[in-house]
Amino acid sequence: MIDLANKKILVTGGHGFLGHFLLQELKKAGATNLVTPSIEEADLTQLEDVKRIVKGVEIVIHLAAKVGGIGYNREKPGELFYDNIMMSIPLLEDARKAGVKKFVALGTICAYPKFTTVPFKEDDIWNGYPEETNAPYGLAKKMLLVQAQAYRTQYGFNAVTLFPVNLYGPRDNFDQKSSHVIPALIKKVFQAREAHAPTVEVWGTGKASREFLYVEDAALGIVLATQKYDKSDPVNLGSGIEITIKDLIETITRLMQYRGKLVWDRSKPDGQPRRMLDTTRATKEFGFKAKVTFEEGLKKTIEWYEHERQR
Repeated sequence: MIDLANKKILVTGGHGFLGHFLLQELKKAGATNLVTPSIEEADLTQLEDVKRIVKGVEIVIHLAAKVGGIGYNREKPGELFYDNIMMSIPLLEDARKAGVKKFVALGTICAYPKFTTVPFKEDDIWNGYPEETNAPYGLAKKMLLVQAQAYRTQYGFNAVTLFPVNLYGPRDNFDQKSSHVIPALIKKVFQAREAHAPTVEVWGTGKASREFLYVEDAALGIVLATQKYDKSDPVNLGSGIEITIKDLIETITRLMQYRGKLVWDRSKPDGQPRRMLDTTRATKEFGFKAKVTFEEGLKKTIEWYEHERQR
């Protein structure tokens, strides 16, 4: 087990949604020497910046990514592919050259094949092509797994890859153009409730299912993997709970006390039909299990958003 105290740890994306909670969790685990450059201080698509920030670092935790929901993925597939490749591949290479002792890479559930058998097992990750709207982003992140395994084989470089499900929680991205499903639906319902609107429009059919992981649980999983996991096999991070989009929006409207009607826009895509992870490996290898129940996490997220809107 790695003692994080006094280790110089670079966290990319440390000012983002997950980054905020990861830094808190790292400090709880004893980390004191944290390097968290903002995008203004280090653009990870620029090789000079990458070379500079990895110097003298012992551990890299790579969270930084360009992400969005289905609409954003459909609108900017080239950008999502290129930027995520360029933010990752050179970083791992220069970390190796700089003598970094451990590299923790965050992949994405979008890397899994469109019709993966549920629950998704890590060994299924190469059994098909990702869902089309997510494919450029998912494949760009999946290349980190290939690179990490190749570098371990050739150079003995200690790089590990984690595949989290969709995250949610306080401080999430509520921008209508790029948010994921939970913040997007919370915002829609909030606006409809405040305007006394009789309906809320929801994309798709409601039949697709998703698994969600509360952001603080994700941060704990990453820290445990940083401390305890040193193998080439990818590891899923999830809660083990699957919910349909229909049940999700109905839960949100109940918690937010919105009594209007749901209108389904079936011209919009559902995305991947089902998503749920097998999290056995995370529990076995580094003792990770999600702690926050889904309804409890939703309540915390809604309360945070409503509080922010009232400020």
